[in-house]
Amino acid sequence: MELYSLLREFADSWMLLALFAFFIGVIVWVFRPGSTRTYADTADIPFRHDDRPAPVAVTQKPADQKEART
Repeated sequence: MELYSLLREFADSWMLLALFAFFIGVIVWVFRPGSTRTYADTADIPFRHDDRPAPVAVTQKPADQKEART
């Protein structure tokens, strides 16, 4: 039996079963009872600075302080 046929049969049977089991595991992990607070906190990230904007970090020098290229 050539390698391609062997890998194709493996992918069509056991790998399909393994990936389906992984998918079900992820679904169970996401909807577990203890995860509600974690996901609610993550969902509220855009609204954390609703009363005032988040501080802005200065990443560029003002135009008059830029160094001249030589």
